[in-house]
Amino acid sequence: SGAKYAIMAGQITPKKLFKGMKPDLKALTILATLKRKNAETIFGAIAREMSKIGVEMLDARSFLDDSVAPKGFFCGKGWKLSAEDVEFEMHIARECARLDIGQGCVVSRGSVLAVEAFEGTDKMLERAGEFEAKDSIFAKTVKPNQDYRFDVPVIGERTVRKLTQAGIKNVAIEADNVIILQKDIVKNLAEVNGIKIFGV
Repeated sequence: SGAKYAIMAGQITPKKLFKGMKPDLKALTILATLKRKNAETIFGAIAREMSKIGVEMLDARSFLDDSVAPKGFFCGKGWKLSAEDVEFEMHIARECARLDIGQGCVVSRGSVLAVEAFEGTDKMLERAGEFEAKDSIFAKTVKPNQDYRFDVPVIGERTVRKLTQAGIKNVAIEADNVIILQKDIVKNLAEVNGIKIFGV
């Protein structure tokens, strides 16, 4: 098509790496060169292959300035959680991201209920909801050296529905980095369900 730029958007189900994926010869060759197989290494390898044919991968936040999480309360006007609670929550999320485990976690009153791994955010929220813990906080952050061409953390309508099902009413997200898809829908749905979203 003569395209010189590309943007990654949407979700790839992680379990496809283990079951149901039918790679072609090029993909098999790329995967064989990787010692570690996670989002960053796989997408990084794809980006390198694309650059060889003259296609540059752009920041996944391109053209999405209005969708980046703002600082402060995105919805809700305050919560009874302390600054220490939020700081601890974000610390756990950032450490998980630093170790390349995942980009989210759920904490309640100083106890880590669940951390996001390869199963993704939805499954993590389902697990955390099983505890029916009070004052749970869901945090979403970025890796210390996040490559914004891919695997940029996102929350959206489905996330809010999962939070509602899990009984989690507090959300802390990395401002200026996490993308909120369809902001108006997310805000309205969160407010209807009493979910407060705060950009740290």
